[in-house]
Amino acid sequence: MNATRTPYLTRRRPRAFVEWRQMHAWGKLPDRESNVPGYLLRAAREEARLTQTQLGESLGITQQAVARAERWGSNPTIDLMNRWARACGRRLEIRLEGMPSP
Repeated sequence: MNATRTPYLTRRRPRAFVEWRQMHAWGKLPDRESNVPGYLLRAAREEARLTQTQLGESLGITQQAVARAERWGSNPTIDLMNRWARACGRRLEIRLEGMPSP
């Protein structure tokens, strides 16, 4: 009998932030979900104990813009992410690493 592999299943809906945050803390997220920019920004804001309004005032943007940037599918600029990190008492680090040879 020929063994067949289970097809790779792709998540069709975004994970809720609460679920993502817990799985991220446990190190149980798939690679493609571990660095969701919007959720990373939201986590930084919450850890800094800032409201969306407070952060928006610090960044010179509206609360609605902060909420939009914190969504699963957001695509914030590096400049916004850098300013956001500083406003939350963090440092932004972006790295490109070599992949191991096959």
